[in-house]
Amino acid sequence: MASYGLFLILASLTVLSPGPGVVLTLSNALRHGWSGALPGILGIALGAFIVAGLSASSVGLILAASTTAFSVLKYVGALYLLYLGVKMWRTQRFIPVLADTAAQPWRRFIEALSIQLLNPKAGFFFLAVFPQFISPQGSYYRQFFLLVSSYALLVVLVHTGYALMANGARGWLSSNRGARIVGKLSGITFFCFGVLMASASK
Repeated sequence: MASYGLFLILASLTVLSPGPGVVLTLSNALRHGWSGALPGILGIALGAFIVAGLSASSVGLILAASTTAFSVLKYVGALYLLYLGVKMWRTQRFIPVLADTAAQPWRRFIEALSIQLLNPKAGFFFLAVFPQFISPQGSYYRQFFLLVSSYALLVVLVHTGYALMANGARGWLSSNRGARIVGKLSGITFFCFGVLMASASK
């Protein structure tokens, strides 16, 4: 495999960069603690794995070639991010009560998975970057699986780090004022990501 170490550096920088997934991980950690953010982190990692697999198949080529397919996925993803923005904006508390059904882990998993799957830019990252690190002398699919698995593992490690850092701020968020401030900031951030996704081009 060509320059695996360089790939790990590039992938780490990509995962570390702020995006909808990072904001969701921070929000989940603030609400439910770092361990409560794990379902969402696993959803993001699985989403990355699935998107990478699709980008290696004919589906990825269709999205790359078809303006209509790209636009449909882009606008659906943008609407979902705008929905999350409104949801966060209306948040009144970040420390949930025990009976809060929104605290169910599977909901956080599906929410995070949806964010990753509805982002067409993620697929183009894999289409554009991965081939640069695959040696033509080796098995394409074996190398691709290693790169995808490494990327997904980096997602878990980096987002867990974010969750641990956010967990330290939960005490302040137990106040109504803290919850309102972070809810508004998270809402604005998701809204901005939604607008950026809607205006994105190939």
